[in-house]
Amino acid sequence: MTDSTIISKIWNLAGVLRDDGVGYGDYLEQITYLLFLKMADELNKPPYSKGLVFPKLKDVDGNEIPEGETCDWETLTGKRGAELESFYSQLLRSLSTEKGMLGQIFTKSQNKIQDPSKLLKVIDLIDKENWNMMGADIKGTIYEGLLEKNAMDSSGSSGAGQYFTPRALIKAIVACVQPKPLKTIADPACGTGGFFLAAYDWVIANNSLDREEKEFLKNKTFYGNEIVANTRRMCLMNMYLHNIGDIIGDTPIKSTDALVSDDGFRVDYVLANPPFGKKSSMTITNEEGEAEKQDMSYNRQDFWETTSNKQLNFLQHIKTMLKINGEAAVVLPDNVLFEGGAGEEVRNQLLKTTELHTILRLPTGIFYAPGVKANVLFFTNKPASKEAWTKEVWFYDYRTNIHHTPKKSPMTMQHLEEFIQLYKPENRNKRTETWSSDNEEGRWRKFSYDEIVARDKTSLDIFWIKDKSLTDLDNLPDPDILANEIIENLESGLNSFREIMITINGSED
Repeated sequence: MTDSTIISKIWNLAGVLRDDGVGYGDYLEQITYLLFLKMADELNKPPYSKGLVFPKLKDVDGNEIPEGETCDWETLTGKRGAELESFYSQLLRSLSTEKGMLGQIFTKSQNKIQDPSKLLKVIDLIDKENWNMMGADIKGTIYEGLLEKNAMDSSGSSGAGQYFTPRALIKAIVACVQPKPLKTIADPACGTGGFFLAAYDWVIANNSLDREEKEFLKNKTFYGNEIVANTRRMCLMNMYLHNIGDIIGDTPIKSTDALVSDDGFRVDYVLANPPFGKKSSMTITNEEGEAEKQDMSYNRQDFWETTSNKQLNFLQHIKTMLKINGEAAVVLPDNVLFEGGAGEEVRNQLLKTTELHTILRLPTGIFYAPGVKANVLFFTNKPASKEAWTKEVWFYDYRTNIHHTPKKSPMTMQHLEEFIQLYKPENRNKRTETWSSDNEEGRWRKFSYDEIVARDKTSLDIFWIKDKSLTDLDNLPDPDILANEIIENLESGLNSFREIMITINGSED
C-alpha cells in the first residue's frame, strides 16, 4: 500500500469519527497513541527482539495492579466491544505516568473514540501495516501528511495551524543554512518538529556519514521545547518515525517554557518559528472570581530588554542559545522589525552583537493560521566587540505583488529557488544585488549598517517595490486570492485590536 493510500485510508476514518464529535486533532492524537504501541510491538518481535517492557494496568493512584493486564498492543488487539473501550482508556491513563519518551507520548492522554466498533476500525487499520519495515521517508511522509491535513482543517488562531510551519519554507531555510554533521540543532518552540526533520534530511542527503556521525545525528543533534502536550507528543512521534531518537530513554524535547531561564546549553544552530501572538501572558482569577489575562515579562539578566512581547523574548533567548559563530534562522512577525521601545533596543543590540546578514520578507497567505505577516531573520552569533558586527543586511522581498493561499495556491520550494541561489549558501561574500536604479523591481537588495541605524527606530521594515494592485487595476489578482488577502489583513488588524483590548482591560471580553 502506498503512503498516499495509507494517508487517505487513515484520514477517511476521520470523517466518520467527526460525526461522533471526534475532532481532527483528537483523531490524530489517538492515531499517535496507537501507532506508537504498534511499532513497539513490532520491535519486540524478530528480527528486532528489543525486549521492550510495558507496565501492567495501574490504579488511579498510579500503582500497578498485581493481576492487571499488560499495557501493550497485543493485549489491546485481543479486546472487543465495551471491554476494548474500557481497557484502552485504562491503558492510556496507566502509560501517562511512565518516564522517558513513553510517558511523554502518553502525557494527559484520554480516549476520545467512545464507540468501540469505530475504535476497532482504527486499530485494525494500523495493525495491517508493518511500520518498522517501512523506510523512514515513507513513515515520515505519512505522518507529515496527517499533520498537514490537521493544520488545514483546524487553521484558526487557536488551532493546529499555528503550530505548523509550511514545509516548503522550512526546506528553503535549511537549504540556506546547510547544517553540518556532528553539530547541534535546537528549536525552543519546536511545534511538530518540522525544522528537525528538514535538517535531518538535509544532512543525510548531502553527506556520506560514518557510524559516529549517524549515531550523533540520531541521538545527539536535536534539542527542543514544546509546552503544549498534544503538540509535543506529535513532535516526538514525527521524529521517531523519521528515525530520530529512540523509543527507550529520555526525550530531547522538553515540556518546559524555554523563555523562563538559560540552562547554559549552547548549540551550533537554532532554526525556529516561535508561536504567533505578540504578548506573553498568564490567566489568573481576580477578586471577583473572573478569569483575566496578565502580561508576563521574563526577568532575565541575559536579556537586553525586559518585555512582555513574546517574539522579542524568543529572539533574545535564541541569541543566548547560540555558540560563538553559531547560526540562527528565525521566522518572526512584522512587529519585530519596526516596534519602538524594547523592539528598537533589541534590534540595535542584535545588529551590534551578531552578524544579521539576511532578511526574507514573506507574503501573506502561506500560513494556515490567518492574519500572519512574517519574515525570516538569518544571523550569526559573534564574540564581544566594540564595533558592530553587522556591516550590511540583504533583503529579499518575496511579499510585494506575490499572492498565495494555503490550499489553492500554496507556496512551494520552487517559488523560493531564486532566493536560495541569491543567498549564496556556499559563499555569502559573492552576493550580487538584482535591484538597481535601472531595475527597481529587483527583489534582492542590500542596506548598510549606517543606513539602517539612521532610520526611525532602527526600523528593519524595508521595502521598495511598487505595489501593482494600487496602480494597475487591470491586473488585479483572482477574486479568491483578493478575498483571502482581505481576510488576512482583517485578521491581522483584529489581532492588533485584541492586544490593545487586553492591555486596556486585562481581558479579551
